[in-house]
Amino acid sequence: MDRAAKRELVSTLNGVFSDTSVVVVAHYKGLTVADMQKLRAQMKQAGATVKVAKNRLARIALDGTDVASIQPLLKGPTLIAYSGDPVAAPKVAVNFAKANDKLVILGGAMGKTALNLEGVRSLAQLPSLDELRGKLVGLVQAPATKIAQVVNAPAAKLARVFGAYAAKDEAA
Repeated sequence: MDRAAKRELVSTLNGVFSDTSVVVVAHYKGLTVADMQKLRAQMKQAGATVKVAKNRLARIALDGTDVASIQPLLKGPTLIAYSGDPVAAPKVAVNFAKANDKLVILGGAMGKTALNLEGVRSLAQLPSLDELRGKLVGLVQAPATKIAQVVNAPAAKLARVFGAYAAKDEAA
């Protein structure tokens, strides 16, 4: 890599670290190319990204960002997973690590908060933003549905009473 390419990579990584809400750092030693492609595909599907970069360049890119607390984790063959959704990258990383023991999660950061392995696992157990939005919409719609049921209930009871009287008159 020449100097210009390194500068471009550092500026790109700096932008990524500045814009993302969560970063997960993991060792990937021993993962096959097929495993890495599978991990990248799962991350992409969840709205997250995996990047393998030289640790020295990543450390330079971390300067001045909120997630600078991950610098000590950048030793050895590390990959960086990040996403705008605070749950997407940790969820995919933890699930992939369960299925493949070669991926070892070291920790991460969410904003200025440094996360250890347990912190990343805790984030992975939370529902995603889309799931939370769905629950919120359901909660907002539930009262309207219940009000409609309450308003229609007396009319339905009245219709049943008239129906019963009509059936009684026909039988007689």
